[in-house]
Formats: sequence, structure tokens, C-alpha cells
Amino acid sequence: MPRIIVITGTDTGAGKTVLTCLLARYLRNKGVNVAALKPLCSGGRSDAQLLRRAADAGLKLDDVNPWHFRAPLAPAFAARREKRAVTVRDVSSHIWNIAHRFDVVLVEGAGGLLSPLGEHFSTRELISALGADLIIAAQNKLGVVNHVRLTLEALQPVVAARARLALMSPPRSDDASRSNVELLGEFMSPDRVAVLPRFRKANDFEHMVKQSSVRRAIDAVLH
Repeated sequence: MPRIIVITGTDTGAGKTVLTCLLARYLRNKGVNVAALKPLCSGGRSDAQLLRRAADAGLKLDDVNPWHFRAPLAPAFAARREKRAVTVRDVSSHIWNIAHRFDVVLVEGAGGLLSPLGEHFSTRELISALGADLIIAAQNKLGVVNHVRLTLEALQPVVAARARLALMSPPRSDDASRSNVELLGEFMSPDRVAVLPRFRKANDFEHMVKQSSVRRAIDAVLH
């Protein structure tokens, strides 16, 4: 059975695409047969294009991102504007159809954990449907402890217990970003928390994945 890993965020802009690109390229460089998918997106498709490039898995863009909606809104609402509907069964079936060809499949959600992806489901329900592992991306700044705790509280206990957290560093560290790991350690095991350095833009993944600090952080969130 392939390993399926869902990457969600504490909010829009938390760093999901950067993290997923890093994971995909890191695994590919290690010789792992990996695919990276963003099943639903609204607005532009640049995130899906980056994932396709990072994994370099021979998939078409429509395989990586089968549901794309024009309006830059939550996918479920954007779909309704186009008189379309997507169910969790549709999405999980597509992922499983891709997954049998790979050892690892990375699935990037849209928005935060509970952002509506389709009719009556969010990333939370997709995780359950897939039986997937979970990595949470979050900005390492003041307020992140609350955001992470709310995300964990919204998960099924068995999923929350094994979820891993990637803190994406700000341009400049401050007291909050330097203390967040210690404080989060009161609510989740410290070995499930990794800190990644600052990325200027998502397509920096090819350069950043060569750095030893980045590889150590990726190892932490994958194992």
C-alpha cells in the first residue's frame, strides 16, 4: 500500500505549497517514487504547477489538479458559482487511482483544515477517507500556538496524536518565534515539531532542499 500524506495548514498562506514542494523534491532525490497532488484549487493553478515540477512524476497538470475553479474563493463556494459539485468520494477515488503507481503520495489541501473543499467535506474528512498521515504547516509567529491547538482539537484524536507540525520561519525571528517550539511542546510531543528556515518564494525548493538544516527538518516531519 502506498503511504498517503496530507499537508494542511492552520490558515491560507501558512506555507503548505512550499512544504509540499520540499517534501516532494526531498523524497524524489532519495529515489522514492513520489507524487504530489493538489486535488482542488480556486483562482490560479500556480501551486499545482509547482507541485508537478517538484515531484517530476510524469503526471499531467489535470492529474495533479483535477478540480480547478476560477473564483479565488473557498473551493466549495467557487464550484457552486460554476454549478459544479465535488464530493469526498470523488476526490479520494482520484487520489487512490493515482496512488497505486507510487510509493508515497503527498496531498496538499486548500486553505485551513476546515475550509470547505466540496459538498459537506473539508480536509479533515478527506484525511479520514484516505486513512492518511497528516502534516500541519504553520507560520512561526505570535498566535501560532492558538492556531495549532485549534487545528489539533478539530481532528479525530487518533489523527491528532500522530500529526506532525512544520513551523515555517518568518523573515526575522523574534521572541515569539524563538519560544513557540518550547510552548508547543506542552501540547504535542517535541519530536513531532520541526522548524524550517525562511523561503523567499515557493520555487526556492530546489536550492533549499540541499541544505542540511532543511533535510533534518523534513526527516522530522516524515518520520
